[in-house]
Amino acid sequence: MNPHVKPLPQADREMGTKIAATGGILGALAMTSCCILPLLLFSLGASGAWIGRMGAMYQYKWFFFAFAGASLAYGFWKLYRPGRKTCDAGAACARPINQTLMKIALWASALVVLAALSFPYFSPFLIGY
Repeated sequence: MNPHVKPLPQADREMGTKIAATGGILGALAMTSCCILPLLLFSLGASGAWIGRMGAMYQYKWFFFAFAGASLAYGFWKLYRPGRKTCDAGAACARPINQTLMKIALWASALVVLAALSFPYFSPFLIGY
């Protein structure tokens, strides 16, 4: 290790995981805005012209997928990368990140992205046409 380069504090190293998980969640929600979210809101009793307009976002689905996929890939890499340094025993770490919460958020986002990608294929069975 270069003696002139200071290692980043633990909080700064783990900030990338938080940002990636948040980006993955936002990307997953954006992917559902064209098809799954309006169906869910309509089934819960919400109505209005704005629900119909959410279908116009379908043309941007692949941009949302690229953003969500990149965020999830970066988040999984930050969380599961080999040789990831954690705090040494007895070292003072500034609020370490909750690994379990980040894993749940990333895996849930990945499942939502997968559901949004596969929705056009299984929606005829759900809707009945």
